[in-house]
Amino acid sequence: MTMQAQPRQKRSFIFNYLKLVRGLNLFMVALTQYLTAIFLIGDPDGWLQVLTNKGFFLLVSSTVMITGAGYLINDYYDVKIDLVNKPGRVIVGKNLKRRWVIVGHTFLNLASIAIGFYLSITIGIINFMAAFLLWLYSNRLKRHPFIGNFVVAVLTGTTLFLVSEYYGEKQYLILCYAIFAGFITLIREIIKDLEDMKGDERYGCKTLPIVLGVSKTKNIIYGIAAIFLTTVFLMISHISMILPITLSVALIFLIFGVIKADTIKAYNRLSNLCKLIMLLGVISMIWI
Repeated sequence: MTMQAQPRQKRSFIFNYLKLVRGLNLFMVALTQYLTAIFLIGDPDGWLQVLTNKGFFLLVSSTVMITGAGYLINDYYDVKIDLVNKPGRVIVGKNLKRRWVIVGHTFLNLASIAIGFYLSITIGIINFMAAFLLWLYSNRLKRHPFIGNFVVAVLTGTTLFLVSEYYGEKQYLILCYAIFAGFITLIREIIKDLEDMKGDERYGCKTLPIVLGVSKTKNIIYGIAAIFLTTVFLMISHISMILPITLSVALIFLIFGVIKADTIKAYNRLSNLCKLIMLLGVISMIWI
């Protein structure tokens, strides 16, 4: 191997890992936790104190590690399904050996759990349970209707609860945003099941669209969206109307999109729209 080839291989190795762990998604997780601390918790010494808080940096790092480990193990178990649904985006077994995926998954989980217990016993237990549930989701739960979607939604909301646990205050406001994050994630996960029906069905998965059909699954999305919007209005409208109004407009576009969607590309666009709604919700913290 030439000297020039070695740096290229290292860059390719790192790039493939970053693609597997969804670097942009991990950035969103970190951003959400920092904005939660700055705008919902609020440090009396100002936002700079939050940014320079070493303990909080460790908390965010552990959350990012667990999330990245979850993506790694999910792609590890889903190689065959992904070869059907998105063959051009498969990395495990092609650009990155399977053993390196498991090594990365194990290292990230152990590091995040260790950091959690270093911060507090409660955070350590939450990190351990999150790591276990993400493994169980990838290995088993995602192949069953709704339960896998629900677990991912709860874990998404838990990323905000960790901020509340670290600071130990203003839990109601964080609960509102945790519910928001959980609901929009639940909707997105069901939309992703609609997008991935072909591969899921071939390999024996029993997701909602496969068990109930597309039409009934869309009805479930409409119902969840209605409960979602009602819950947010009831919980947060007396504090601020920024999030409920933003959410109402965004959900109208989402629901109309779900009604018309009938192709993989359309469902993919809706999945990305859910990400945008999540981002808008996070940004709304600034005006709370």
